[in-house]
Amino acid sequence: MNLSLTRRSAALGLFAAPALARPARAAADNGLRRLREGTRPLPEFQFFNEAGATLTAASHAGQALVLNFWATWCPPCVAEMPAFDRAQALLKAEGILVLPLSSDRGGAAQVRPFYDRLALQHLPILLDPRGAAARAFGVRGLPTTVIINRAHQEMARLEGEAVWDDPAVLAAVRRLAA
Repeated sequence: MNLSLTRRSAALGLFAAPALARPARAAADNGLRRLREGTRPLPEFQFFNEAGATLTAASHAGQALVLNFWATWCPPCVAEMPAFDRAQALLKAEGILVLPLSSDRGGAAQVRPFYDRLALQHLPILLDPRGAAARAFGVRGLPTTVIINRAHQEMARLEGEAVWDDPAVLAAVRRLAA
């Protein structure tokens, strides 16, 4: 490969760092510094499950939600999905659900192979293919995660990647979900 082409491509960000390199960087910044807390009412929004059924926040009444807006083509989204899967395994018994809303236009047919490739076992396949839920929440970029308490109020939001199975992050989620 032409070395000058490689340097230009790297400068333009055409080569992504390996996903395995992310956790070391993320461990130093688990994401809590960027967590913006503040209570807001939930907007009206809907999304779809893998079978195409329409869901809303009311579909999860009485449960706290960690609503993650993501896509399979988004490197930081991909990097945090295994941690979300582990977090869901730890939080589900406490009535806290991680709801990853994929903005992939290919829907479940695009997301299912991604889940299989990463061996995600605890997260449902949920879809926001037209971005309606993301617009309702005023999402400015991916990933964005919104923490919603049991009374279905937005308690906090984080734009960007976090280490969702980090003990300090899990403690913050539990506190905000109460």
